[in-house]
Amino acid sequence: MSDSIAEYYNTYGKKVYLFLVSMCGDSDTAEELTQETFYQAIKNLKSYSGKSSVYTWLCGIAKNQWYKELDRRKRHPVAEADENKPSSELSPAEAAELKSDALSLMKQIHALPEQEKELILLRATGELSFREIGEIFDKTENWARVTYYRAKQKLKV
Repeated sequence: MSDSIAEYYNTYGKKVYLFLVSMCGDSDTAEELTQETFYQAIKNLKSYSGKSSVYTWLCGIAKNQWYKELDRRKRHPVAEADENKPSSELSPAEAAELKSDALSLMKQIHALPEQEKELILLRATGELSFREIGEIFDKTENWARVTYYRAKQKLKV
């Protein structure tokens, strides 16, 4: 793997994403796992022996990331909403808690390094694509994805 990671991302990113969508059935999860897959590939670049194709190697990493996600979900299950329960407006206590959570999140974002804070805000409030964010910072789309993912991991949501 002597070429740049950006070239590999451009070549294999969509294929790895589709592979993950087929495994998990959720585009948001697949996008996050694709980012983590390429992050792990960068970290473990020396372990690539060339015995398999790059795509096969990346799919192996992606599959392991999906299994880690499944294990995480088992350890920290999200309470599913009861579909039979009628929906209602938030109680004053729930509304206050929601506002407090939002304030806490904004404080955490504000505490991030300037570049990460700006990237999070551009993505969340500006609804810019990773390509557009990369252009703003004079970096690649892949850089924007990885930096966003890492910044998001720092937030205790």
